[in-house]
Amino acid sequence: MHIIKLNATDSTNSYMRRLSSEESLEDYTIVTTNHQTHGRGQMGTVWSSENSKNLMFSVFKDTSGFDLEYPFLISMVTSLAILKTLQSFSISKLAIKWPNDILSEDKKICGILIENVIKQNNLSNTIIGIGLNVNQTEFSHLPKASSLKSITGYVFDLEEVLHAIIKNLKNYFRILKRGDYLTLKVEYESYLFRKDKPSTFKDAEGLVFSGYIKNVSYLGNLQVLLEDDIIKEFDLKEITLLY
Repeated sequence: MHIIKLNATDSTNSYMRRLSSEESLEDYTIVTTNHQTHGRGQMGTVWSSENSKNLMFSVFKDTSGFDLEYPFLISMVTSLAILKTLQSFSISKLAIKWPNDILSEDKKICGILIENVIKQNNLSNTIIGIGLNVNQTEFSHLPKASSLKSITGYVFDLEEVLHAIIKNLKNYFRILKRGDYLTLKVEYESYLFRKDKPSTFKDAEGLVFSGYIKNVSYLGNLQVLLEDDIIKEFDLKEITLLY
């Protein structure tokens, strides 16, 4: 496992993407940084973090040997690897807020950004960006954010947490490579935030409506039970889950 440690960079995903275009990278190459000047999240959001307090890293994963019909399974694998790691550090009340925000006690502690590289119609490799709030405790502009230290009161060793995540990531990718998609899907859905609870959503036009989260498809679409017992699928651009 090759780890590249940077004091600062624009974003670890951007750095890894540039690096992978210039040279052949070893599987599970990791870029980690103390500070990101332009950290990125899903749908163009910004990931902000105090210097040297949190884990900000990207993992290069060679997926050329995978028969991967559903790229969203990589998101499931990553979410589950982080959950399994956090459980080992006694973090309580964990959930996945679709598609892949990790919550503890209904507050966000981790964000994931996955960027796939397609070559000749096949998924050649993927860059998995992870931002985990570890030892930061001030979130003055982010009332729905928390961290491992805020939850437990303990200071965590960033290297120890990083290595635990990679170990679990490798385990879940082995399940994926076996083609055991159903196992991953069932476990992922068991952690879905607000599953089977009355929830409020907003669509792309700003219309607010109610429904029940039931499942997530292999394509990554959220399956919501609406009025009249209709289950409708929504992709990430079509719906936002409101707390």
